[in-house]
Amino acid sequence: MRRAGLGEGVPPGNYGYPNSGYSACEEENERLTEKSLRNKVTAIKSLSIEIGHEVKHQNKLLAEMDSQFDSTTGFLGQTMGKLKILSRGGQTKLLVSWLSFSVIYWIIKPR
Repeated sequence: MRRAGLGEGVPPGNYGYPNSGYSACEEENERLTEKSLRNKVTAIKSLSIEIGHEVKHQNKLLAEMDSQFDSTTGFLGQTMGKLKILSRGGQTKLLVSWLSFSVIYWIIKPR
């Protein structure tokens, strides 16, 4: 007569403990772990999608700012060129007078 060894004839998942309930606890733990892991993966996925949208929005804003800076740089370059032309001519005194008047008016203007 052959004696059954430990674990022989026991359904898989019982780990050699027939009718012990260990399998049910283990299955419950696995189910809860899978559910928790699935929830975490879903949260991380939605967070990464939101980050992607924010990055696209920030890149768009940066591109707009770059364009505005380029146009401002061009405008300032043109203005400086005109000021150089004015300073070379005999109108320097007129320009200085006008700037002085503008600054004084700005300081004492009624508020």
